[in-house]
Amino acid sequence: MTAHDDLSPAIDGDVYVSPRYLAGTTGIGDPALAPLRDLGWSLDHDDLGNAYLNAPDRRVRLGYLPEGEDDGLWRINAYEDPFAAPTWGVCFNDSCPTEFVTAFTTALAEAYQQGPDAYLAAPDPRSADRDPFLAVAPLINRGWQIDHPRWGVLAIQSPDGHAGLEYTTTRRLDPEAELTTRDARWQLWAGTSIDRPAWYATASTNTPVALLTAVTECVSDPAPLPRWREATFSYVKGMAQLTPIAAPRPPAPTPLDVQRAVSRRPAALPATASVPRWSTTSRPAVPGPRR
Repeated sequence: MTAHDDLSPAIDGDVYVSPRYLAGTTGIGDPALAPLRDLGWSLDHDDLGNAYLNAPDRRVRLGYLPEGEDDGLWRINAYEDPFAAPTWGVCFNDSCPTEFVTAFTTALAEAYQQGPDAYLAAPDPRSADRDPFLAVAPLINRGWQIDHPRWGVLAIQSPDGHAGLEYTTTRRLDPEAELTTRDARWQLWAGTSIDRPAWYATASTNTPVALLTAVTECVSDPAPLPRWREATFSYVKGMAQLTPIAAPRPPAPTPLDVQRAVSRRPAALPATASVPRWSTTSRPAVPGPRR
């Protein structure tokens, strides 16, 4: 099996981007919304084009905010009490690869079906299945290295230095700031530096470890992601490897196909009229911009 074999046969793109954390967003939100919509979560829109998903018990809410006040395209919050402050919150900005958001919402859908003990399970270093290190392990297992360790912060960087994760291990953080700024317990990013990332994702202190692990598993997966070359961001140049996706070759027409084509030919055409040629270079139209 090659690194490409696990990708969908209906490939939406003309290049593979590797490493995948440099792929950028697809500009399409439906795949990330689908796992929760499949559970019957209610979907609403405002007059600006923002979308809002609510769990049946109103304890989990997702906002897809292309017309939001900042670059936080995806904001997902969970509540012990629907009328209280969020118990945890996650944000993916507008350049984050959509596949990483989908990994999170897929894990969230699974946790929601298990009940509040799963989707409100705060990390706990004393628990074997809630230890925060479980979310870091996929990165370390795939060659990411601890980078410039400093007191109170665990920093891990990808082998090429173009992605990283920071986990604040000690100090107490402002709960409101964790939900509205990048000063959160967890921050995942890609680009040239954490200060000016190409994309970022944040998660607050009480975000369940299983949901975070789903994202780090997806981010560190060695398989590339398909993208349209025209839509790749400038930061990819010199950082990511772009491999053309060969157009699938249609099967050659059989003698029976030729005979059927000739039989369907209008009688007015001369006998030497050619059979329509089969294209081997066509591909889907390039999608438009997200907004």
